[in-house]
Amino acid sequence: MDYRVISIGTLSRHELWTKQGEPHTAHATTTLIRSGDHTILVDPGLPAPIIAGRLMERSGLVPEEITHVFMTNFRPAHRRGIVGFPNAKWLISEMEREFIGAHLVEQFKQEKDAELRKMIEQDIALLKRCTAAPDRIAPQVDLFPLPGFTPGTCGLVLSQMTSTVLIAGDAVGTAEHLEQGRVLRGCYDAQQARDSFLEVVEIADLIVPGHDNILPNPTRRVG
Repeated sequence: MDYRVISIGTLSRHELWTKQGEPHTAHATTTLIRSGDHTILVDPGLPAPIIAGRLMERSGLVPEEITHVFMTNFRPAHRRGIVGFPNAKWLISEMEREFIGAHLVEQFKQEKDAELRKMIEQDIALLKRCTAAPDRIAPQVDLFPLPGFTPGTCGLVLSQMTSTVLIAGDAVGTAEHLEQGRVLRGCYDAQQARDSFLEVVEIADLIVPGHDNILPNPTRRVG
């Protein structure tokens, strides 16, 4: 099993920086995992043509070689490029799929604006294309529920010989969030998010945050 970061994510505005520039479109950190006969792309947050280019630059792979796409949550920043992988199996946690599905259906029923209804309908269709992820996606690649930022936020734990890597999604936002022990603003359930943050710090030697490069766990040594 091996992994690498394909694209480093960013927040629309870094909430813990003193100086703020103009807001831009947030996108999640995208990670590639290869294990057995599985080639898994996690959180394709950039538009499909851009993420395809990054995939080639960082791994020499083309979208058709991706067997699975996993989303740590269903927010647009984590799935913007997923349509570029039509041959892959799309995975998301069962809790996220069920909660978001019910929420979207309710939104659709209440929305009167035709354009907004069309957008909601597109999200429903995309979610229907997703499958509830099994507890083990591939050898040494297991689900790690981290609810709080969204109801069904879910990471992936990668078990290596000398270290444990946790793709944490928005349970850990950036390096500054990890250093300061802070969760991202806008959580669905702030207490759950704090509990999940602590679980990440407890288990992981290396952390892939939602919107930053891979980070060593500051509470332990690796290797």
